[in-house]
Amino acid sequence: MVWTAVEANVYWGLFSLALLAIALWEFFGAWRPVSKQLVRRWTNHAVLLIVSTLLAGLLFRTTAVYVAIAVSGSRFGLLNHSSAPLLVRTIAGILILDLFQYGMHRLYHAVPALWRIHRVHHSDPELDLSTGLRHHPLEALLQQASLLAFVALLAPPAVSVFAIELLGLFQDFFTHANANLPTWVEKPLRAVLITPEMHRIHHADEMRDQNANLGEVFPWWDRLFGTYMEAPSAGADGIQIGLKGCQGPEAARLPFMLAEPFRSDPAGVPQPRAAAAPAILKP
Repeated sequence: MVWTAVEANVYWGLFSLALLAIALWEFFGAWRPVSKQLVRRWTNHAVLLIVSTLLAGLLFRTTAVYVAIAVSGSRFGLLNHSSAPLLVRTIAGILILDLFQYGMHRLYHAVPALWRIHRVHHSDPELDLSTGLRHHPLEALLQQASLLAFVALLAPPAVSVFAIELLGLFQDFFTHANANLPTWVEKPLRAVLITPEMHRIHHADEMRDQNANLGEVFPWWDRLFGTYMEAPSAGADGIQIGLKGCQGPEAARLPFMLAEPFRSDPAGVPQPRAAAAPAILKP
């Protein structure tokens, strides 16, 4: 119970700090002008987060960190059988968990049933830090269930799970930010972390772009598996955010987001069958 309280306090403390820091960055250095639907979008995205968090808490009644602690003494678990030092297992756990998130994200773009749920996130016609909160509750539950199962199978050190959890939290705000880094910062940083400019390509309305840059924290998996794109198909100035056919004001409404997985495919919305064609790796 003590660890649960510590985890919650640190997580929501970082959540608040990251939210404030990225919001200030967007305010003073917006990539594109703030829309008239800012309050509606932020409010409805926050509602999605609250609903998803409550449902996950009621359904699972545990966290990935607590599962890692519970299985740490088990004779099962891939990393439990390693004789490597704790530091090595911790780093390996962080990398493997991030690779798992990359693989899951790729599945959401490749499997039609999963894409219907995930396209709620992509149907935001604008991009700012609140887009990181825009996930259908069904996706949040599937993500949590798959993560808990994978942690139980892998049995990484709990510190690995906590670290990737905090990194993922920060990255959700950072990579969706409506702001740009200076070129002299962005280019070297892109070698070790996913940047807003890199992830923005993934939110373009071109199908080829949406099937690229699928990583969550580290950019190496996209480069390794051929899904990395250096620049958007339409160019940095011509990029359009969202899904073709879903770029009207209704996309900011909560009923639209909740009903999106259950509607017929909107005309022009990219379909996941193209996900098998990887993006071209550019140097």
